[in-house]
Amino acid sequence: MNDYPTNARVEYAFACMATNGQTRDMLDRCSCAIDRIAEVLPYADYVGAETILRMRQTTGERSGMFRGMAALTETVATLRRAEAEAEIICF
Repeated sequence: MNDYPTNARVEYAFACMATNGQTRDMLDRCSCAIDRIAEVLPYADYVGAETILRMRQTTGERSGMFRGMAALTETVATLRRAEAEAEIICF
């Protein structure tokens, strides 16, 4: 799927490289990872899952809503599966 905007792909690659190393090899691996995720998960679902994960990190009553709803948990699980597949293929 090619519905991911370039800035979203770059943002993912930068975050990935910040975690794994600032090398050319890691740039290639991180770029591969976001490409694989994009093949599995439409961009709107990716944004939704990332939003859920960020909201789960907050405190208070609102964050609890993002932890307990089954539909939201499935959205995050789909992202996690796509990330796991990307890890196997790219790293």
